[in-house]
Amino acid sequence: MSNPFSQQAPVPGIKKIIVIGSGKGGVGKSSVSINVATSLKEKGYKVGLLDADVYGPSVPRMMGALHQKPEIDKDGKIIPITKYGIKLMSMGFLVEENQAVIWRGPMLFKAIDQFFKDVLWGELDYLLIDLPPGTGDICLTIAQKVPVNGALVVCTPQNIALVDAQKAIDMFKKINIPILGVVENMSSFTPPGSDISYDLFPKGQLDTYLDANGIDKITEIPFDPHVAVCSETGIPFVQGKPESTAAEAFRALGQSISNYSN
Repeated sequence: MSNPFSQQAPVPGIKKIIVIGSGKGGVGKSSVSINVATSLKEKGYKVGLLDADVYGPSVPRMMGALHQKPEIDKDGKIIPITKYGIKLMSMGFLVEENQAVIWRGPMLFKAIDQFFKDVLWGELDYLLIDLPPGTGDICLTIAQKVPVNGALVVCTPQNIALVDAQKAIDMFKKINIPILGVVENMSSFTPPGSDISYDLFPKGQLDTYLDANGIDKITEIPFDPHVAVCSETGIPFVQGKPESTAAEAFRALGQSISNYSN
C-alpha cells in the first residue's frame, strides 16, 4: 500500500506550518487563529494565515478584509491580501460572502493544493491554518500535501465540546501531526468591576482527559464580549483591547507556540 503522505512537499519560504482545529464549530477557533497570528506578528515574526474553511470562511470579515480580491501576478500566481501585517488567503476572497460553495471532494483537494502552490506567500516564519470543523477531507488533504509542524486544539470547558476535541486529537495522531496542546477558550467570565469569576459552561472532564493522555493545556482564555465586537468590526482583539486579560492570554499563547516550534 502506498504511503498517503509521500506527496508531502515543503512550501518554499515557509519555515513552520501550524494547524488550529477543534473538531466542532462555535468554540472560537477562528478567534484563536487570528489573535495568535497577530500576537506572533507583534513579536516580530513574519506570519501568514490560511482560512481553510472552504464552506464557511470567516477570516475576511474578522480581519476587516471583506470584499477584497487578491491580485494575480504575470505568472498567474495569487498575491495574498495583507492586513495588520499578516498575509491572508481565504475562499472568502474568491467568492461573495453570501454565495454557497457547493463542491465535492476533488474540487476541495484542488483548492487546498492551490492555496499552497499558487499563492505567493513569500518568506514566512509561520503559516497558521484555521481548519474547518470536523475531521474530514480538508484536514487530511493538508496533512498529505505539506509537512505540518504542530496542531493546536481549541475546546470550551464542557464535555460536549470535549467529545469533539478528542476526535480532533485522535485525527492529528493518526495523520502524524504533533499536538502542541489544547486551548480552553471561554473558560470563565469576570464582570467588569468585579473580582468574581463565573463559569459560562459546566466544567467537564477536560483536565482529567489531558492529564491521562499527557497533553498540555497551554492556556485558559477568559470570555470577553469585546472579542465578538472586534470580530464583527474586523479588528484583531489583541489590538482592539490590548490591555485586557483575554489579550494577555492570547499573547501568552503566541509565545507558547513560538517556544514549542523553535
